[in-house]
Amino acid sequence: MKFKTILRLLCPNNLRKTKMKNPVKNIITIQHPESMHHTNGMIGSWTDWELTERGKKQAAQIGRKLAAEFGQKTFVLYSSTLVRASQTAEIICKHLNIEPQFTEKLKERNLGAAVGKSVQWLREHIETEEYTIDDKCFHDAESRRDAWNRLIPFYEAVVNSEAENIIIISHGDTLSIFNTMWLGLPVEFLNYGDLYGESGGVSFLAKNSQRKHVIKRLSDMSYII
Repeated sequence: MKFKTILRLLCPNNLRKTKMKNPVKNIITIQHPESMHHTNGMIGSWTDWELTERGKKQAAQIGRKLAAEFGQKTFVLYSSTLVRASQTAEIICKHLNIEPQFTEKLKERNLGAAVGKSVQWLREHIETEEYTIDDKCFHDAESRRDAWNRLIPFYEAVVNSEAENIIIISHGDTLSIFNTMWLGLPVEFLNYGDLYGESGGVSFLAKNSQRKHVIKRLSDMSYII
């Protein structure tokens, strides 16, 4: 890749400039723990799977450890409306003594016709292989660019909010997109790389006093142990 191309990719113009009123910000992102679709061979996406009993215990463990580590801080918590994420949020909020706020902006990517189907069904019926951010596995699915555009208003609201300490509970693909935005990378970065975590992973993002966006830890799995 040419050096000029790299510079262009690292200088995005598809996110609106933000005022960033708060010079310091700490964001904890949590990828919901084990859900039914992790054990039954079904698609996650917009299908409303619940957490498994193991997943509920993992969420409680995350809540206990966060409370022990950051109990003196006041957090604002946002969660996807999908059940596996909202259950995670409600369990964690009990330990932090806060109320969750739910938004559809944090939902997982919509896979269209594959919603409610098995992973095997998707493999056998997929319409288009997804090689770029504009590919859609089915004609009625979201592309990754679509998911990016859905997330932008939420991202900008969080960055510009007065809240210093924020928790976000969402899904793997959505959080990979959020992480990309956080580092100031353009959507095209997702054609070449990902900032993925694992189910139950807890990540720590920060905007420091120099206004630099950093990822301190990505998908720390020690919180579910």
